[in-house]
Amino acid sequence: MSTRIDSERAPEPVGAYPHARRVGDLLFLSGLGPRQRGASAIPGVTLDAGGRIVDYDIAAQCRSVFDNVRLVLEEAGASWSDIIDVTVFLTNMKDDFATYNELYAEYFAGPGKPNPTRTTLEINCLPTPIAIELKVIAAIGA
Repeated sequence: MSTRIDSERAPEPVGAYPHARRVGDLLFLSGLGPRQRGASAIPGVTLDAGGRIVDYDIAAQCRSVFDNVRLVLEEAGASWSDIIDVTVFLTNMKDDFATYNELYAEYFAGPGKPNPTRTTLEINCLPTPIAIELKVIAAIGA
C-alpha cells in the first residue's frame, strides 16, 4: 500500500505523476527541478522567444531545486535529515559539476546533515528548459 503526496507549495508536475509516494517508512520523490509553483520564469534561466535556454546560472538552479525538495519532504511529513539517497541529473557535467558539487556539500554533507548516497548523471536534456533535476528517497523516522 502506498500513499500519494501532492504538494501545494512545490512546482506543479509537468506530467501525470505525484510529487512523491510513501511506502511504509520510505518516501520516493519524483524528479524535481528549479521551477516555482505558478510561475513561468525559471530561477537562474534566461530563455529566448522560442523557449530555448540562452543562459543559465547553475548555482541559482541548484538552490531552487534543493528548496523544492525540502517543500515536498515537509508536506509528506519528512525533513531534510531523512534523505538517504539522491540521484542528480545534469545537462552539462563539464561546466556545472564543480558548482553543483560545492553547493551539494553545503546542503547535504557535514555535521547535522543527511550525507546521503548519491549518483550524478549527465543527460542531454530534461523535459523543461532546466539544467538540473533531483530524484530523492527519504526514510521517515529512521
